[in-house]
Amino acid sequence: MAVEQPRGTERIIVNNKSAAIDGAPIAYIVVLASVVTALAFIPFSIVLGLGGSFPMSQGVFGLLGWVLGPVAGAIASGVGALIGVFAAPYNTGVWFVTVLGGIVASFAAGTMKTVNNKRKNWWMGVTVVAVIAMVIYLGRALFINGIALQWVILASFVNWSSLLLFVLPTRTLVTRWIGSKNIGLMALGLALGTWVSFGIAHTVQNAIVYSMFNWPEEVWVMLSTVIPFEFLSRAAIAAVIGTGVIVGLRAIGLVKPTEAIY
Repeated sequence: MAVEQPRGTERIIVNNKSAAIDGAPIAYIVVLASVVTALAFIPFSIVLGLGGSFPMSQGVFGLLGWVLGPVAGAIASGVGALIGVFAAPYNTGVWFVTVLGGIVASFAAGTMKTVNNKRKNWWMGVTVVAVIAMVIYLGRALFINGIALQWVILASFVNWSSLLLFVLPTRTLVTRWIGSKNIGLMALGLALGTWVSFGIAHTVQNAIVYSMFNWPEEVWVMLSTVIPFEFLSRAAIAAVIGTGVIVGLRAIGLVKPTEAIY
C-alpha cells in the first residue's frame, strides 16, 4: 500500500504564550501568592510554652523560588506576605520586615539554579547582601551591646550555617535533589534548601530588627535553643507541602515556568 507524502508548505504550530513575569505565568504567581496568604493565618511553633510562633507561610517561601524562579517567586511571596500581615496581624512582628523576609527567601532560593548562564552568578549578589547583614547584626551585638561571643555564635548558628551552605556546593546539590525523581531526595532538598534560603532572609531581617530593639543577652541565650527548632519546623513544612506541590505539578503537566527547577 503506497503511503501518500504530505504536500504543501510545512507549518509550525506553537502554543500562544500567556501573560507572564520572568517566564512564570501570572496565573501561577496569583495562585501561589494566595497560598502564602492562606498559610499566613496559621501560627506554628514546635516549641511550646514560650509564647511565640511564626506563620506557616514561612515554610513555603523557598518553594516559590524553586517553582516560579527568583523574580516571580519573590513577587508572589512578597504580595502574599503583604496581604497576610494585614489580614492576620496577630501572626506578624514588624510588618515590612516580614514582607522583606518572604521576598529575600524566595529570591535566594531561585538563585540556587545555575543552568541559566545569564544568571549563574546571581547567587553572588545574594551572598554579598547576606554578609553585609551578618556584619551589621553580629557586629552590633559584639561591639556595641557587648553580648558574650559564645551566645552570639550559638544564637546565630542558623544564620552563619545557612550562609556557608549557600556559598558551598550544597547550593547546587539542593537543586539537584529538588529536581530528582526520587521523592525522598526531593523532600530532603526542600528541607535543606528551606533552611538555607530562610536563613539568608532571617539574617537580613535580624540586621534590621536588632538595630531597632537591641535585645539583651538573656534573649540571645534563649534564642540559641529556640531558633534551631523553629528552623527545623520550617524545613518540615517545606518538605511536606513542597513535595506534594511538585509531585502534583509533574503529574498534571502544567507549563513549567522558565526559571523553575522542579
